[in-house]
Amino acid sequence: MPDTRKKLLELDHVRVQFGKKRRPFVAVKDVSFDIYQGETFGLVGESGSGKTTIGRAIIRANPVAAGEIRFDGRRISGKLSAQEDRQVTRDIQMIFQDPMSSLNERAKVGYIVAEGLYAPGHHLTEDQRREKVAKALSDVGLLPEFASRFPHEFSGGQRQRIGIARALIMEPRFIVADEPISALDMSIRAQVLNLLSALQKERGLTYLFIAHDLSVVRFICDRIAVIHKGDIVELAESEQLFAHPLHPYTRALLSAIPQPDPIAERSKKLLVYDPACHDYTQDKPVWCEIEPGHFVLGNQKELDGYRESLAKAH
Repeated sequence: MPDTRKKLLELDHVRVQFGKKRRPFVAVKDVSFDIYQGETFGLVGESGSGKTTIGRAIIRANPVAAGEIRFDGRRISGKLSAQEDRQVTRDIQMIFQDPMSSLNERAKVGYIVAEGLYAPGHHLTEDQRREKVAKALSDVGLLPEFASRFPHEFSGGQRQRIGIARALIMEPRFIVADEPISALDMSIRAQVLNLLSALQKERGLTYLFIAHDLSVVRFICDRIAVIHKGDIVELAESEQLFAHPLHPYTRALLSAIPQPDPIAERSKKLLVYDPACHDYTQDKPVWCEIEPGHFVLGNQKELDGYRESLAKAH
């Protein structure tokens, strides 16, 4: 049955590197995936795996060395006209990981939230800007009078809500959420996740949710991609990935999830992923759809093993 969902964001063999001279550092090697309109797509991996680099490439903060990024069918990577660049800024916004360092300490909340509205193309009066700020703050559960305060007067959860309001005021269609809850207390994390889910239903938003904790993305994401050292190693629907993890790195991440039962936590076996166990000298890895909607990276021998594992599971 053909997939009728609309592709909103497409990454086609994207490569991101830093430095151009003797030894450029390749942060993202050859990444391809699609994000459908209205879904929450999770990107999971350890620190330094290239998650944030991909997110920053989507918002055009990191240049793409090879490949192409398309939004709603239009190329947004590489050189764009000033008008196209402004349109991308309106359509795609980012929620940053640290709710303190991402906010200007010397500016009041009202200016921080409304800053994007001062860019060319927004013909608003000061009263109209204030109205939009008040609505954006209300939408994330903050009082409109908070606009006259400074970021240091708020808790971590409130500061993250300010960051969400700053993204929402631009009325984007797509939001890159870069570990938006990792710096928050456990009790506040659920509030922010519920807020993001409610805003998605209300506004029809599409999310790229970047995280290192698989238990969090299972709660909020429709599909999950696992990235390791710049390569996507596995991609599947959330429950499919948790039910039948195939790649050894995915299994290692899942084994690290804490168990609420102390007895189960003590008895669980922690898996350690060793990249040296893959012999790719003769048989190069390929990106393969091992079952409908479930992709994994591996050479022919590994793919045969994955198929056998799935056959036993089913």
